[in-house]
Amino acid sequence: MALNGSTVLKPEQITKCSEAIHNPEDARHFMRIKPIEGLARVRFGDEVIAESEAALRLLEVNKDFYDPTIYFPREDVSAHLAIRDQDSHCPIKGDALYFDLLNEDRNTITEEIAWCYPEPVGFANEIKDHIAFYGRKVTIEEGPKGQTGETEK
Repeated sequence: MALNGSTVLKPEQITKCSEAIHNPEDARHFMRIKPIEGLARVRFGDEVIAESEAALRLLEVNKDFYDPTIYFPREDVSAHLAIRDQDSHCPIKGDALYFDLLNEDRNTITEEIAWCYPEPVGFANEIKDHIAFYGRKVTIEEGPKGQTGETEK
């Protein structure tokens, strides 16, 4: 049983369909993870808080098409984040943790800015040790490899 009471699927219960991950309990629920060909960056105001040439794009559909989500390797996130007392469960990704953004003095400046799946299930293991940010709270940019956040605004 997951944190929110929903069923936890075993990795062998999740199948790939044409490179997509399919939730066998819900025929409408699919997900695909693809590497980003280039640089991905997150800005909070004018500050770059994550930047990577190894980010992943997650595309997901269930009852609706969700906006694509970009997951950044943890080591490419420079933001000070604090774990929130909040969690959720996705049957094809696992249990999620959520983060607040802290300033240099370790005070919260924005609540619930990001999330991760510390122990993803099945084929979603690619997003382990990756963090995603809410697009409504930050600016997410993509560009060619080799472009840094310091040279462009």
